[in-house]
Parts: sequence; structure tokens; C-alpha cells
Amino acid sequence: MFSKRSFCLQFSVLLFVLQSHPAWSQGTIADYERALALRGRYERTLFRYKVNPHWSSDGERFGYKVETGRNQHEFIIVDAKRGQRELAFDHKELAELLSKELGKPVDELNLPIERIEFAENAIAGEVHFISQGKHWKFDQNAGELLNVESAIGSNTNSTSEKNQQRRNSQTVSPDGLLRATIEQHSLLIKNEMGDESPTEIRIAGSKEHAFTTHNLAWAPDSKKLVVWKVEAGEQRTVHFVESSPKDQLQPKLHAFNYLKPGDRIPQPRLHLIDIESNAEIVIDDSHFKTPWLNNPKIHWSPDSSRFYFVYNQRGHQVLRVISVDAKTGDAQVIVNEESKTFVDYAYKQYLHFLHESNELIWMSERDGWNHLYLYDSLTGEVKNQITQGPWVVRKVVHVNEEQRQLWFECSGLLPEQNPYNIQLARIEFDGTNLTRLTDGDGTHTVKFSPDRRYLIDSYSRIDSPPLINLRETATGKLVCKLEESDITKLKTAGWSPPERFVSKGRDGKTDIHGVIFRPSNFDPEQKYPVIEKIYAGPHGSFVPISFREFHSAQEVAEVGFIVVQIDGMGTSNRSKAFHDVCWKNLGDSGFPDRIQWIKAAAKQFPEFDLTHGVGIYGGSAGGQSALRALLAHGDFYTVAVSDCGCHDNRMDKIWWNELWMSWPIGPHYAEQSNVTQAHKLTGKLFLTVGEKDTNVDPASTMQVVNALIKAGKDFDFIMVPGHGHGVGEIPYLRKRRIDFFVRHLMKKEPRVE
Repeated sequence: MFSKRSFCLQFSVLLFVLQSHPAWSQGTIADYERALALRGRYERTLFRYKVNPHWSSDGERFGYKVETGRNQHEFIIVDAKRGQRELAFDHKELAELLSKELGKPVDELNLPIERIEFAENAIAGEVHFISQGKHWKFDQNAGELLNVESAIGSNTNSTSEKNQQRRNSQTVSPDGLLRATIEQHSLLIKNEMGDESPTEIRIAGSKEHAFTTHNLAWAPDSKKLVVWKVEAGEQRTVHFVESSPKDQLQPKLHAFNYLKPGDRIPQPRLHLIDIESNAEIVIDDSHFKTPWLNNPKIHWSPDSSRFYFVYNQRGHQVLRVISVDAKTGDAQVIVNEESKTFVDYAYKQYLHFLHESNELIWMSERDGWNHLYLYDSLTGEVKNQITQGPWVVRKVVHVNEEQRQLWFECSGLLPEQNPYNIQLARIEFDGTNLTRLTDGDGTHTVKFSPDRRYLIDSYSRIDSPPLINLRETATGKLVCKLEESDITKLKTAGWSPPERFVSKGRDGKTDIHGVIFRPSNFDPEQKYPVIEKIYAGPHGSFVPISFREFHSAQEVAEVGFIVVQIDGMGTSNRSKAFHDVCWKNLGDSGFPDRIQWIKAAAKQFPEFDLTHGVGIYGGSAGGQSALRALLAHGDFYTVAVSDCGCHDNRMDKIWWNELWMSWPIGPHYAEQSNVTQAHKLTGKLFLTVGEKDTNVDPASTMQVVNALIKAGKDFDFIMVPGHGHGVGEIPYLRKRRIDFFVRHLMKKEPRVE
């Protein structure tokens, strides 16, 4: 028999266990059914959220079709000059007339009209539109509908013909007399007047040193030609076996070219040909001896005296604009961009030549933020910084050389808003008169009228649906409101907005932004395990900031979790210092910031339950990070689902990895490899990969599997036949991913009532 003391002790232990292990009511069959139906339930429940304008030739009016419900829409005409928005016509009357013409019923709420047209000779009350491939005229005054003419013409210029014309315009000299061709790797410059004409110039090449027409460039006066000769690099081939092909019983072996970090790459070399002297001008290449992979584009000055190109030095710490004297071959550095970490040539490079004034506009992070600079293109002198401040230029939209103004997208311009929100602004070349052209708390997308006098501004947040306004481009002044999104049906379907949350990062000063997804049946009195959906690629920022009906993270949350997404340090679109954290350090993945953020959220929201640690999942670079979480931060993250991860940066594509991890290959590559660190695994791991992945070599995942087996670690693994990159998002694996989290975070068997 148990003593009273023994009974009390056992009761206390049992009570502690029950308190430490919540009896989760989530993860049931009903939760799964609701979660997996969520995408379809929310689909097409957002209306009046999009405007695709069709403008009149005078740029004063435009028409558009707006969706008002499922299989329902109406047509709007806007008079931009007067600031008036109205229905384009009486929809019921037109439906009756169109029914008679087409010989079948037409629904006034679903008129079969492709777009509204603006005829130059149209009188008041006339509406022209395209329907059934025909042009119609609706005279509202007379109540008449006329079929004017066929609106569909034959396309006599196919895409292949256009491509051929584009190639011809490059290889044929501007005066039309000569053509540059490549034969047996050699350069031939022939007279274009006839096939029987003799070859004018021939410069020998070989298989290992071959000429190419890619980015070949004739001088405007046709007297000189710049062409690239490429020294062959290493040919790395990746193979994989397709185990279950659809068209045969036996497996297939596939192969594709795939350079990896450290490989010997092709080396493009400049050649300048003087046509008149039938000779080659030697170019001084002392400023561009270690080029990156591709042949740069050539920009000739209008007077043919010089040409320019961008030199990207391998290792991506030097980016230069080089000017070459077309007479002497002397090369001059006009812009010299250097960084102790990396120059983000792939996502933060912009060059625009102002040939009339011998200037150029250049993008740089040299002051710690991504901004624009005005240069003298002859001397290389920086005339002035165009944009400046603790915010970033995201994209140059338009340059007006006559007015010396430029339009650009930027983020972080308004300190009170999310620093990732995009705004449109205009500024003078000299850096004065910075004017914001969009307004409203959210991230903006803009469509200009053809003459750029007006812009259609659509903005939203993840928790606020789109508002669409018409504005004047010159001032940003509101012309009229166009649409306010209708989310009535979305709310009826059970939707609730994700929540934005901000906390300080590892330095205690920098704001780290993220979002929180809760189940649609969220109960604030209940506890929920926490899962992070991660993607920490340095090439962008990834927390959603604009409105969507459905986010894939919501599907996971719906089963009974709280799912978070966070942009930690090392991702882009903030300061240079914020971005630099990733350099030679992809293994960091912003985890110190992410962990701080989740802990801060848990303090504020009592429903966050970190009792059994935090789950994490991601694909590609996110798959690499998901596994890294268990290897480097196993005291915080305890369950990970990793799909198609680039687990060892020496195994992945060359350009992405050398940009952030640098070149030559150093010991940091191996130190941050999930393969070399696999023996440190703690927690529960589920690996997936598609056998036909051509984005990330599937052997990257298999080498992790091999290392885990050698280390005696328990883990789950599925390789999916017939699938490529991102296989983790197929329905089967989405369900298995949720199963894994239910089993190991909720501590219960999934899909059980």
C-alpha cells in the first residue's frame, strides 16, 4: 500500500507534469480539415482591390474593369483632368443590347467585355469597348449598340523574328555596311552588301579563347567595334537520377551545367577593332584583370570617342565603371566602388548615362545607406550626392534628363512607418526638392499614365487591404479616390489579420520587424506552441508587408500553432551595417535577433508557449537556416523541417554564394556547413528534397543525411521522386510538415480526435 506521504509526492509530480505539458486540444482531424481548406476558403474573397487602366490617347481619361464579387464586375471611366470617377455606362441596358447582338443571355454583373476603348471621334455619351474579339460602340443617348469592326489583327512579327532583328541590329554596324559574325570561334567582319563580298577583317579565336557576339558593340560612327573574347573556364556538371519517369519504366540520368563556389570561371577579355586601319587597338586592362562571370554591356559615347563598361571583380568587393579611349585604348576608372564586405551588384546596382551633359548617375551604399550619386563621366569627379538620409533607394523608376529630375522607389523615408514600406518620390539631380508622391501608411505600387502626368497609387499593409487613388505626378496631389477594397466576404470566411510586431535586435537598439499568425479560432485563454517560418536570404527582405487573402504560414497556424516570420540582421533593404551581418556569415541567419524577437513577443502575448522550445521550417536558403537552428541554437529551437536546403555553401550555385560568402573559398565555408556540423544535432529534424532539383544540388541534402547517419543521429527524411526545388510545398509534404510539428511540439499524435 502507498503511504500518505508517497501518495502526496506522486500527486505533486503528476500535477507538475500536467502543468508542464498542456493537454493540447489542437491538431485534431477537424483542425487539419479546416487548415487544408483555408486556401480555397479565402480564395477570391477580396474585391475592388485592383485597377488596370486603359488610357485615352490624350492621357486625360482612362477606363478599367473592377471585380465586385465572384464572377461579378463593373466598368469605370475616370476623367483625370476633372477628377471625376463614374460608371462607364448603364450596365443593365448594355446587357440587354448585347444579349440581342450575341443571341444569348448576358449578365449585367458579368458583362463579357475585355476593355474600354477611347475613340478619337467619339461624342458625348458614346462608349467604345472590346468584346468577343470585336470593337463595339454603345451610344447611350440613342440606346444603340453597333459592331464597328474586328479588333484582332494578325501578328506578322513573331517573337523569334523580333529576336532575330534584335540580334541583327547588334551585329550589323549602325551604317548598315558591315556585319560582325563568329565562325569557328573566330571574329569575322564582313561587308553586308552581299554574300559574295570578301571578308574585311578576320581575328583568330579558338575553343579555349573564343569570340562571342554577346554584348558586342559597334561605335555609333561604325568605325570601331568592341567585342569580347572569352577564355574558357571550368565545366562542372551536376547529375541526378530520375527514379520514376512518366514515359518509361527504367530510371533516367540527367545532367546540367552548374558552377559552384571556387570553380575556375570563364574570363572575358575586351578587344577593340579599328575598322579603317584593319587593326586591333590594345586595351590597357590593369584596372579590370579579375572579372566576374559575364561579359559586361558596353556603352558608347555619342561621339564615338570612348566607351564605358562596368567591371565586377570576382569576390564582389570592387565594382568599377571603366572608360576606354577609343583611339588609344587607355582605360580610366570613372567610378571606383569598394567595400570591406561586399558590393551588392545583383540587387543594388544602377547606372544611367547623361551623355548630353557628360554625367552619369550611380547607386552606392558608401555612406551606409543605398543612395544615388551624380558623377562627371569624363573625370570621375562626384558632383554631388543626389539622395541621402537614413533610408534606402529601392529602384529608379524614371529619369527626366531635360528637367534634371528622377523618380524612384524608396523605403524607410517615413520614420513612423514600417521601414520596408515602399514610397515613390522625386528629386532634382542636385539633390534638392525631394518630394514624396505617394501618401498613406502602407507599401505602395504605382502605375503611370503613358505621358506620366498621372499616377495610380495602390497601397496596403499586411493587416490593411489596398486603397487605390489617382494622383498628379508633378506634385503627388490627390486627384480622386478610385477604389477601397471590399473584404466583407473574406471576414465572413473567418479571416483575421496577422499582427505586426517589433522588438529590438541583438544590439539592443535596432528595430526588428516581424508578423504573427494565429489560428482563425484563436482563444486568448489558451496556450499555443510557436513555430517560425524562416527565409534569411541576404538578397532581400521576406516578412510580408502587403495585403493578401492567404499566407501559407496561416495554414500551419490553423492547426493550433502560432507562426511567426521575422527579418533579422543579414537580410537586405535596411542599412549597409544591417546587411553586412551576412558577409562570410550565412550560418548566422539573423538568429540572435530572431530569438530576441520571439522572447519579447512571448512576454507580451501570454498565448505564446515556449515550454517545449520553438519549431522552425523553411525551404532552400530557409531550409539551410532551419537545420542550422538545431545545430547552433538547439537550446531554443527544438523541432525543424528543412526542405531542399543549400546546406553547404560550397555545394550551391556560384553567384549567390560567392556574393555573400566571398571568394577565394576560406575556412568559414566549412565552419558554417550543416554537413560538418551535423554531429551537433539536437531536437527533432525532418529533411525533404526533390530528386530533380536543379536550383540547389540535391546532393547537398544527401550529404547532410550521410553525416547524420555517421554521427548516429535520429531524423526523418523523404526524397520525393519526380519533383524539383520547393518540393516541401506539395500537398503531401505540407501535411507531413504539420504532422511533424504536432507530434513533437504538441506531444501528441496528429489527426486524432
